[in-house]
Amino acid sequence: MRILFLHNNFPAQFGGLGQCLAREGWDVRFVTQREGVSIPGINVVTYKPHRDVEAKTHPYSVNFERAVLNGQAVARIAGELKAKGFSPDVVVAHSGWGPGLFVKDIWPQTKLVGYFEWFYRADAPDVEFLDDESRSMDNQLRARARNAAILMDLAHSDLGICPTEFQKEQFPDIFHSKLHVIHDGIDTEYYCPRPGSRLKLPDLDLTHVDELITYVARGMEPYRGFPEFMRALEIVLKERPNAHAVIVGEDRVAYGKKLRDGESYKQKALAECDLDLDRVHFTGLLPRSQYLQVLQTSSVHVYLTIPFVLSWSVLEALSTGCNVVASNVAPVQEINQKVSGAMALVDPKDTAAIANGISEALEKNAETSGFNSAGRKMIEREFSAASIYDKKMRILEALIISG
Repeated sequence: MRILFLHNNFPAQFGGLGQCLAREGWDVRFVTQREGVSIPGINVVTYKPHRDVEAKTHPYSVNFERAVLNGQAVARIAGELKAKGFSPDVVVAHSGWGPGLFVKDIWPQTKLVGYFEWFYRADAPDVEFLDDESRSMDNQLRARARNAAILMDLAHSDLGICPTEFQKEQFPDIFHSKLHVIHDGIDTEYYCPRPGSRLKLPDLDLTHVDELITYVARGMEPYRGFPEFMRALEIVLKERPNAHAVIVGEDRVAYGKKLRDGESYKQKALAECDLDLDRVHFTGLLPRSQYLQVLQTSSVHVYLTIPFVLSWSVLEALSTGCNVVASNVAPVQEINQKVSGAMALVDPKDTAAIANGISEALEKNAETSGFNSAGRKMIEREFSAASIYDKKMRILEALIISG
């Protein structure tokens, strides 16, 4: 079997599956914008749009023009591969950024699987959660136009994949029969508990700490509850003088709006919160091995999010056996209902409730020796990458065989 993955980033959601298929004898190719990357078993090709979006482009059309430029660049790469004799049996393309827009024009008989993360709406759960007032007409129209490339992918994909039921529910009902809910999978052999371990990173030695609060996100922003976490942390650190916090992520906004004055949410939180900075440790982004150490030594892991795309980090924390305090919102509820007691859910807008949840989890940690067996077992049963990759492989094989 021959498969081609399309994603602006690498390896993103497709790397683990690609390696699994390569081990099964598949010819695996990956077209991406990221340069200088490689994974054993996967042939990586990079692409770059020939120009940027024009400054005069209508604001509603910016995302679509960018998607078309990406799709055009990928189509040229695909044409070169075709000329060299490579025609994939199936293409798996991340939707929204445009790399898969013109796949069927190059390889009409190839099966196309779209990976669909989010559908934009003016009344989407994330928008309603953050905005106290209704959005302007301009923002409503912009949100609808943002789906143009996604709708093109939905129209010509042979099959679609969504990671969670919550994410699938954001798409129009007319497309639900095409969308299959299959998570990306968690490497449970790698993200495993290590009871009794203490945290020691190259620039951070916390081997003396008994109460370690951890927080992980790509950026520091309201979408992932960073402001609320910092206010809750202020309360907890004053109540528990031996507690420390480790915050993993960059001082940037990955999702949502930036502050107008150019200030970062980290700067704002440090200015507004009375924190003992000797006990608050910002690590920046970490290599995978050091990130694992943070999870394995966590007394309580805090995952705050608005109703939006579910982060891998909360599932990796559960797989590692962390006691987790998380937002009581739909995407987290979907996971928590799979097993009673996997996480402690709190109102992500209630700072006092978050602080109380963290303190209760720290007490529970002392009683359970820091191991959340219910969460670990649930991840092994429901989200193990090994079983999910096998399921996806069988789906892809059936799609190809169906003609």
